[in-house]
Amino acid sequence: METQKFLKLPHLPAFPFNPVSKNTLPTTVKAPLSSTSTRRTVLLSHHPSITPKREKDAKKRVVITGMGIVSVFGSDADKFYERLLTGESGISLIDRFDASELTTRFGGQIRGFKSNGYIDGKMDQRLDDCQRYCIVAGKKALEDAAISGDKLSNIDKERAGVLVGSGLGGATLFHNGVKSLIERGYRKITPFLIPYQISNSASALLAIDLGFMGPTRILSKRNDDPQTAGGVEAAVVPIGVAAFASLGALSKRNDDPQTASRPWDKDRDGFVLGEGAGVLVMESLEHAMKRDAPILAEYLGGAVNCDAHHVTSPRSDGFGVSSCIQRCLANASVSVEEVNYINAHATSTILGDIAEANALKNVFKNTTGIKMNATKVNSLWLILLQHQLHTHIIFLFNRNGSFSELFDH
Repeated sequence: METQKFLKLPHLPAFPFNPVSKNTLPTTVKAPLSSTSTRRTVLLSHHPSITPKREKDAKKRVVITGMGIVSVFGSDADKFYERLLTGESGISLIDRFDASELTTRFGGQIRGFKSNGYIDGKMDQRLDDCQRYCIVAGKKALEDAAISGDKLSNIDKERAGVLVGSGLGGATLFHNGVKSLIERGYRKITPFLIPYQISNSASALLAIDLGFMGPTRILSKRNDDPQTAGGVEAAVVPIGVAAFASLGALSKRNDDPQTASRPWDKDRDGFVLGEGAGVLVMESLEHAMKRDAPILAEYLGGAVNCDAHHVTSPRSDGFGVSSCIQRCLANASVSVEEVNYINAHATSTILGDIAEANALKNVFKNTTGIKMNATKVNSLWLILLQHQLHTHIIFLFNRNGSFSELFDH
C-alpha cells in the first residue's frame, strides 16, 4: 500500500524536502491522478539527531492528498508548474476595465477562464468569478485526491467539510450592484448580490455543490474525513484595485509591471494584486490508508494570532509574526533547527518586509542551512489566497523532484 510507507518513517519533517541536506531518505509515492502515471521519487529529510515527540496515531495524523488550482497560468497544476520553472510572470496591464485613471494599472488578471463542465451552465453565468474559481479548484483537488465521480459516494458527506477563505468575496457582483443602485435605482439590483457577495459564499456554494455537510468554518485534526480547504480571490475589479491603491499599498511601476513585485529590494514600492484559487484535500492518515490515497505531504500543525497593533501596518519588531511562528512550531512539534526552507509572506511593502525580516531573525537565530524566497513575485499578492497558492507551489516542486529549481527564479 502506498500510504503504508508514511507509517514506517521515523517522522515526517517540517518540510517534505531538504534542499541542502546530504542526509536524505528516498521514498516513492504515487503521482496524483491529474499528472502522468509514472512514479516519482521524493526525498524526505531524515534527522537522526533530532527526535521530536510527534503524533504517531494514524487517526490523529493529517495528510494532504489532493490539490486544485486556478491561476493566471491556467487551471492545470502541471502546466502551472512548468511556467513557474521558466520564471514566467503572471503580471500584466489590466484590460478587463479602463484603469487609465488609476495610479496602478496592472495586476494578476486571469483571462479566458472556463469552468469546463465543473459548474452547471445556468449557475456558471450567475456566479461571481470568486465562486467559479473556488468550485473549479475544489473539484480539481478532489479529483487529484482520487475522490470524484462514483467515489464521492464512499465519503461520509455529513462529516466531510469545506473551508475556503476569501477576503473580498464576490467583488464583481458588489461593484456591479453599487453601480446599478447609483445609475438605475435599487429595483435593478440583483437578488443574488448579498448571497454571492459575502466572503464565505464561495465555500458555501462548493459545499452545496458537493453535498458536504461537515464543518465550514473550523478544520479539526480530530476529523478523520476529507476536508476541502483553501482560499480564493477575484479582486481585480475597479473597486478592488482602486481601494488598495488608495491605501498606497500597490506598486506604481506601470512602465515595468513584471518587475514591480520586488520583496526586500530597497526600491520596493508595494505589492501587486492578483486573483485565483488554491484548494487542498486534507484527511486523517488512517482514512487515506484505507482508500490507498496519494499523499502529497503531512500537515504537522499551525497557528493563528493577531498582533493587535494597527489595522494595516504591522509592528516594526514583527512580534505578531514571530509569536505566531513560535506557536506554529510548538503545535507541530518541530524544532527551530529542523526548519530548512521558508516561503516568506514578502509583501514588497516598506513596513511589511522589515517587520517580517525582524520576526524571522527573532525566531531563527542561526540561519545556516535555511533557504528563503518569495514565490509571490510570480504568483502575485492574493489576499487570503496567497498562502494556499504558495503551499501548492511547494508541493508541485517537491512532487516533481525539482525543488531546488524553486530558488533559481
